[in-house]
Amino acid sequence: MFRPGRGSSRTNDDARFDLRQLRRLWSVTRPYRARLWFAVAATTVASLLGVAFPVIVGDLFNTAFGVQADMDFTSVLRGGDSVANGAAMATPADLNQIGLILAAVFLVQAAFNFIRVYQLGYVGEAVVADLRKNLFGHLMGLSLGFFERRKTGEITSRLTSDIATVQSAVSQAVAQFINQGISLIGGVIVLFVISTQLTLVMLAILPAVIVATAIFGRRLRRISTAFQDEVAAANANAEEAIVGIRIVQSFTAERFEAGRYGAAIDTAFGSAIRRARVRAFFVPTVILAMFSGIGVVLWYGGQQALAGTLAPGTLITFLLLTVIVAGSIGTFTGLYSQLQEAMGASKRIFELLDMQPDLPVRDTPRTWDDVRGEVRLEGVRFRYGDRGDAWVLDGVDLRAAPGEVVALVGPSGAGKTTLVTLIPRFYDPLEGRVLVDGIDVRDLDPHALREHIGIVPQESLLFSGTIRDNVRYARPDAGHDEVVAAATAANADGFVREFPDGYDTLVGERGVTLSGGQRQRIAIARALLKNPRILILDEATSSLDSESEALVQTALERLMRGRTTFVIAHRLSTIVGADRIVVINGGRVVETGDHRALLARGGLYRDLYETQFRSVTSA
Repeated sequence: MFRPGRGSSRTNDDARFDLRQLRRLWSVTRPYRARLWFAVAATTVASLLGVAFPVIVGDLFNTAFGVQADMDFTSVLRGGDSVANGAAMATPADLNQIGLILAAVFLVQAAFNFIRVYQLGYVGEAVVADLRKNLFGHLMGLSLGFFERRKTGEITSRLTSDIATVQSAVSQAVAQFINQGISLIGGVIVLFVISTQLTLVMLAILPAVIVATAIFGRRLRRISTAFQDEVAAANANAEEAIVGIRIVQSFTAERFEAGRYGAAIDTAFGSAIRRARVRAFFVPTVILAMFSGIGVVLWYGGQQALAGTLAPGTLITFLLLTVIVAGSIGTFTGLYSQLQEAMGASKRIFELLDMQPDLPVRDTPRTWDDVRGEVRLEGVRFRYGDRGDAWVLDGVDLRAAPGEVVALVGPSGAGKTTLVTLIPRFYDPLEGRVLVDGIDVRDLDPHALREHIGIVPQESLLFSGTIRDNVRYARPDAGHDEVVAAATAANADGFVREFPDGYDTLVGERGVTLSGGQRQRIAIARALLKNPRILILDEATSSLDSESEALVQTALERLMRGRTTFVIAHRLSTIVGADRIVVINGGRVVETGDHRALLARGGLYRDLYETQFRSVTSA
C-alpha cells in the first residue's frame, strides 16, 4: 500500500527506474504525437538557425574588416562569392547581403519558435487535462476504504500541484531539452570544424559537470519528493479545518488549527530550503566551471588571433558558439532538476492510478433483473484491518423480506452502521456472505447493485449548486415535475417555494445555507427520485429539533412505503412501528422481535427503552 512521504522518497533512484517513469510519462502524450512531432520539427529548425547566428556574425566581422578567413560560411548563400581574398574585396553590398541573411534567419527562427511554443503548450495543457480527468475518474472508482485511509487534502494535492509539476515538464522541459540538445550538438560540431584544439580545451570541463549533475540531481529528487509529500500533508490539514470551520470556531480552536497548519508549512519550508541550498550549490558550480572554460578558450583563441592563425571574426564565432554550448549545458542541469521533480510527481500520480479497488469485480457479473428487495446476511464476520483484531460483526444472521422495515438498535459501537454498509458493498465480509434476492453481492456489478439502494445518512451531504441539481443528483435526466413531486413527498416543496429563486436557489458548499431539517428533506427527495427497492436510514432524524424531526419523519414514512428498509435509530420512539427490531450488541444479534414483544421479554432493548423514557420524562 502506498504511504506518502516514506518509501516514495527513498527508493528507486537508479537510472533504470527513471527511464521507466519517463517512458510511462511519454506514453501519456500518445493522443497528441502528431502535434508533438510537429513541435519537435519546428524546434529543430529554430535551434539550427540559432547555431547559424554566430557563424553569420563571424563572417560579418571578417567581411567588414576585409580579413581573410579559412572558411566563409555565408558565401554560399550570397551566390558563392568569397570576401576572404583580401581587404579590397569587402564592399557595402557584401555587408548588406550578410545583414539581410541575418534578418531572414531571425524572421524564420521567430516563425518556427511560434510553432514550437504553441504546439508544445497545446500538448502540455491537453496532457494535464487528460491526467486530471483520468486520475479523478480512477479515484471515483476506488473503494470506500481508500478514502477513509486518506486525507482529502492529500488527494487534491495530487490533482493540483503534482499534475502542475508534470505539466511544466511536458510543456517546457521537452522543448528546452530538444532546443538545447540541438544547440549543444550543432555547436560542438561547428566548433570542431573551426578549431579542434580550442574545442578540446572547451570540452575538457564536461566530465566534471556530468558527475556533478548526477550527484546533485539524485539528491535534489529525494528532497523534492519529500517536499511534495509535506505540502500534501499541510493541504490535508487545511482542508479539514476549512470543511469543519463551524466546529473549529465553536471550540475556539482557530489558533490551534493555524498553529498546526503553520507547523506543517514550516516542515515543508525546511525541505524547500534544503532544495534551494542544493540548487544554490549545483547551478553556480556548473556555471563557474563552464565560464572558466570560456575564459581559457578566450585566452587561447586570443593567442591564435595575435599569431595570425585564426581570423578575428572566426574567434568571435567560436566565442559565441562556446557561450551557446555553455548555456546549453547549464540549461541541461536545470532541466535535469526539473525532470527529477517531475519524476517524483509523476510517480505519485501513477501510484494512485495503479491502485486497484479493494473489492474485486467479476469479469462477467450476474444480472439482477427481477429486483424484489430481499436481503440476507449469513454468518457474517467483519473487522477493520487498521482497528485491531476485534470483530465488529461476529456471526450475524439476518433476513429482511421484501418491503419489510427492519430497525437496528443497540449501544454505540455495536456494529449497526457497519452492518448496513455491507449491503451496498462498501466493504466485503471477511467471513459469510450478503445476498440480495438470493444473489451474493460479490457476484453483482457494484453499480448495478447500488442503483437499487438508497441511503439517507444522519448528516446529508448536499453539493454546491441549486436545490434542483441536488434533488436530480439521483437521476440527472429527471424533469422539473418529477423534481417537484419528489420534493413535495419529502415535505420540502413548501420551504423551497419560499426562497426567491425557488428550485434554482444555490445551497452553498455542503448545503451550508440550509438548516439541518431542510438539508435532510432535500436528501429524502433525492432518495425518493431514485426510487430504490432497498432503503437505508442511518439515524436520519437524530440531529434534528422536534419540529424538523416531525416533518422529516413524515417524509420518511412516505419514502419507506413498499421498500425493504433498514433503520438505525438511537431515538427508539421513532422505530416503535417497525415490522421487526433487531438488537445488536458486541457485533452479535442478541434480540429480535417487534416493539411490544421485546418490551415484554425484558432484555437489552427494554433497558435501552426505559433509559431513554426516564431521560425524556425527567427533562
